[in-house]
Amino acid sequence: MKQDIHPKSYRMVVFKDMSNGEAFLSRSTASSKETMQWEDGNEYPLIKLEISNTSHPFFTGKSMLVDTAGRIDKFKKRYEKKTK
Repeated sequence: MKQDIHPKSYRMVVFKDMSNGEAFLSRSTASSKETMQWEDGNEYPLIKLEISNTSHPFFTGKSMLVDTAGRIDKFKKRYEKKTK
């Protein structure tokens, strides 16, 4: 196994699911310009997620996926004319 290939700059980071507002604290090397105050009163870098295990249909058991960007509607409008 190769030595010294993994980063050594792990730090605590808040990951926030933007579709439902859930957040969790974990270690990461991801960089961020934004910060957030966590439940313990400390400021941590904030990484915004489109989807996480708290909003993904596989983990929640819900069959619908929240489309925050409106991509499904754009697709339907674009191909609506061709099907008629």
